[in-house]
Amino acid sequence: MERTMWKPIRRMFCEKAGAEAALEVRLVYPADFLPDQPPRVVGRRCSLGMDCNHLEAPGCMWAGTLPGFDPFRIN
Repeated sequence: MERTMWKPIRRMFCEKAGAEAALEVRLVYPADFLPDQPPRVVGRRCSLGMDCNHLEAPGCMWAGTLPGFDPFRIN
């Protein structure tokens, strides 16, 4: 049976939330009888996404409130 888990892949200080944030991906690992398959990424989220949704100003694309702003983008 496959298993899923949220795994942090990057951390940074979020100026909008005023705290350390982690970008997490949801990985689906294959069932035991398909061991050679790599895990699939099926979702992405920010660890502070719920907190950002309570702010008066828009957050970022990871919080789902500001699609054009990605604080995790590498310049």
